Amino acid sequence: MTKSDLKVICLLGLTGLAGTVQSQQKPNIIFILTDDHRCDALGYAGNKIIQTPEMDKLAGEGVYFRNAFVTTPICAASRASILCGMYERTHGYTFQQGPLKELYMQLSYPVILKQQGYYTGFFGKLGVTYKNADKLFNEADIYDRNDKYADRRGYFYKTIGADTVHLTRYTGHQAQQFIRSTAANKPFCLSLSFSAPHAHDKAPEQYFWQEKSNNRYADITIPSPLLGDDNYFNALPKEVREGFNRLRWTWRFDTPEKYQHSVKGYYRMISEIDDEIAGLRKVLEEKGIAGNTVIILIGDNGYYLGERQLAGKWLMHDISLRVPLIIYDPRAKQHHDVNDMVLNIDIPKTILDLAGVKLPNEYQGNSLLTYVNGENPKKVRDAILFEHLWKLPEIPSSEGIRTAKWKYFRYRFIQSPEELYNLENDPLETNNLANDPSHKKIVDELRRKCDAQIKKYTKAKLVPDFTPTEEIDLTF
Repeated sequence: MTKSDLKVICLLGLTGLAGTVQSQQKPNIIFILTDDHRCDALGYAGNKIIQTPEMDKLAGEGVYFRNAFVTTPICAASRASILCGMYERTHGYTFQQGPLKELYMQLSYPVILKQQGYYTGFFGKLGVTYKNADKLFNEADIYDRNDKYADRRGYFYKTIGADTVHLTRYTGHQAQQFIRSTAANKPFCLSLSFSAPHAHDKAPEQYFWQEKSNNRYADITIPSPLLGDDNYFNALPKEVREGFNRLRWTWRFDTPEKYQHSVKGYYRMISEIDDEIAGLRKVLEEKGIAGNTVIILIGDNGYYLGERQLAGKWLMHDISLRVPLIIYDPRAKQHHDVNDMVLNIDIPKTILDLAGVKLPNEYQGNSLLTYVNGENPKKVRDAILFEHLWKLPEIPSSEGIRTAKWKYFRYRFIQSPEELYNLENDPLETNNLANDPSHKKIVDELRRKCDAQIKKYTKAKLVPDFTPTEEIDLTF
């Protein structure tokens, strides 16, 4: 990076940040990011099968966001957005785009917190390419599934002592060690990024869990997916029907046996994250800091579990975009369920707000701290933009906008009709109203709003995007 780049950074939203953090007034923050964790894979969300008692406690005692979304439903772009608080349309990062650019990373919440005196740690999947990423934190160990292996070793290759353990257990162990070793006179921000419950794409079994979970859900038959009939699949554009969403469905869900194995495996892996959260909370209690430690949990994107005969994410249906989001602040003695639409790009702003750090002007999200404090938010979104910009034929690029009542979206590089859904009457998004003359005004209005937001976030770019590379990683 050049000296002029450094000068630009200093002139950005980092300028005027608060001075040295006063530790006795600052909360500790644990930020938990799960991989491919859809919104209803949580007991508190109404799922009667999955066992997530610790997440349910956090949701029931803290703030649970019923309508939390990611701005881009793919891990790379979503994780970049969570780091730097901006839309993909602005930061330009996804697969094949080179590393996340320096100006955006220098605005990321861990960089700012570290500069402001927080002791920062990161363990698990970063999901964003950046040279010497471990140096962004005081302590870091960055890893993901091991793609050298097309079997259980994708998840079982890390060791604790002489034992080879699942990545979820390894991440939880590292988190406990971090908490135990942190100094009492300095606040910390610990970011935990679990690889679970992401499937191990290269392996025939796809999902791998620990032996302790073998009996979880063993005597349960998972109900068939909603919208599993052929007509829902056939209504999709040809490029989707022949793309990676369908390919992954054949890996995971195309027979009753695969479906039961995969969904139970997916649930088991989430339950094992829940186990680690229980362990973390126990360590916080033992150290006497539970009352001053805020816990935030969110998924990096939604996920199809066979709906429309698809797997994966990437598309503009709510099941692909919605994620669980919980903020538990033990200092706030009130619980709320929030119906307002919130986004993944709200997370870094919320973290910095919790830490009492001045918020960069470049951030495009909203702080959620008002909800935590039981106050009425200053801004409530009336419409939110979604986008998937990676130009890959096997995953048709798309974009759209959502209000509380309406969803409008379109594909960008294929010939396919626009889509419009009345979410109040049709929450599963099965009846496309875009070509209904009686809804023309609504389509026109939402198209204009979509175009306006695209223009706004494109104009906000700090540096030009990279030219895409030719490499394709199929394990996203």
